[in-house]
Amino acid sequence: MTVCRYVIAGRVQGVGYRWFVRERCRALQVAGYVRNLESGQVEVVARGSSDALEQLEAILRHGPSAANVTKVEKSEISDQLTPGNTFEIVR
Repeated sequence: MTVCRYVIAGRVQGVGYRWFVRERCRALQVAGYVRNLESGQVEVVARGSSDALEQLEAILRHGPSAANVTKVEKSEISDQLTPGNTFEIVR
């Protein structure tokens, strides 16, 4: 399993982006979380197979219809997630 952190910029807050990501991650069987950042960006930390994370990155670049994603920064990180298979929205 791989763990990646994504920081998404653009119009991604107040448009249902976190809920959109949560549902897609659950469908891909990816664990982790999504949250709004004070900067106006959204952070996603996700653990899953390389294939699932590639699919997730494409989803993050598109977002829901009301979003306007301008940038996605990806970094691979050590497994900092607690054990589990859920994907949640955190505050």
